[in-house]
Amino acid sequence: MRTPGLLLILVAIGGRYTLDRAGLLDLAWVDLRVIGLVVALVALGLSADAKARPVIDREGWLVAALLFFLFQIASALWAPPAARVGPQVLDLVLLGVLVVAFYRYSLSDPAAVARLTFQLFFVAAIVYALAAIFISGPGEQGRYSAFGGGPNVFARIEVLGVISAVALFMLTGRILPLLVIPLFLLATVLSGSRGTLVAGGVVGFAALLKLRHRLRGSAIVGAGLVAVVAVGAIWAFAPPEFTDLFQERFVEQTVQEQYLSGRTDIWMAAVDMFFDHPVAGSGLDGFYGLIGVNQAVEYPHNYVLAVAAEGGLAGLGLLTASVLLWTRLVRGGGARPQLTGLTVSATVFVALSGLFSGDYYDSRLAWMFAGLAAATALVPVADRVPVTAR
Repeated sequence: MRTPGLLLILVAIGGRYTLDRAGLLDLAWVDLRVIGLVVALVALGLSADAKARPVIDREGWLVAALLFFLFQIASALWAPPAARVGPQVLDLVLLGVLVVAFYRYSLSDPAAVARLTFQLFFVAAIVYALAAIFISGPGEQGRYSAFGGGPNVFARIEVLGVISAVALFMLTGRILPLLVIPLFLLATVLSGSRGTLVAGGVVGFAALLKLRHRLRGSAIVGAGLVAVVAVGAIWAFAPPEFTDLFQERFVEQTVQEQYLSGRTDIWMAAVDMFFDHPVAGSGLDGFYGLIGVNQAVEYPHNYVLAVAAEGGLAGLGLLTASVLLWTRLVRGGGARPQLTGLTVSATVFVALSGLFSGDYYDSRLAWMFAGLAAATALVPVADRVPVTAR
């Protein structure tokens, strides 16, 4: 049944979508995440088939992740007075529910869910790109986004569209999804998100490095020609704002002026906060409560540094445990190497993007793809070949 997956992915892509973003200011208190998750959980419960569901083990990474989320929520007890505890707790509760629900849904049929996920993100990337270019247009800084969201999250969806296009090509053999990649790349550049481009470049280079022995010379030449044509098409048909944004943000600010939007100062402040509160951190949203409230900075713009500053060694330990257990599970691809590799690529990309921007709830896509990767790698206990005792 596709309904639960569709609803869960829509909730994840939509982010914090309250009705004031749709112009209904009087209904700004209505959080569509809550409604979407409730409906998705009902649909998931109705579609569950206890007899058909295999018994799965090796879920230690998920247990560690949930303990990590619970610790973050509990850290609200020692957060500074100016911390925005209420909204942050709601974010973490919804994040935990979303991750568990999507993981359990993925276990029902990992191959089908993975394919559905890539199809939906492929379509979403097209819709977001067209909406940004033809409807929303550039924001105050000349950066593009869509549907009221931020440029960095918008860029993540576009790069996930690239990964989804490659995944659909590998899964179906159809070249059509690859032809849309120039649109995704154009939208990513128009977002002005330098961190997202770096993260996407790292994942792309790692994928090519891993597959270098499987690539034929003709495939490499063909990929090179496609890349040249794509860049030429982008440069020729892109709106005038494209060249202006590229020149200002990527050439002048980044290369010539080495301007990083104050990221280094923010990161150093988070590091100092970690040394001031090394054991359990400053508490949930402590960075804003102690620093950001006076400097108009919402969060540390680095997921790991945020955990270190607000959760200390305890938070870092739980996060590290979850990551290590997950890495051990998905390493080698498990039962479905191709699908696991694709979903791991999406997970790592969003995780790397989180080192440049985003708060805790903005990590939701990384945690969701991590759950999907774990599901594709797992082998049902009933299907395992028992080891004969000697």
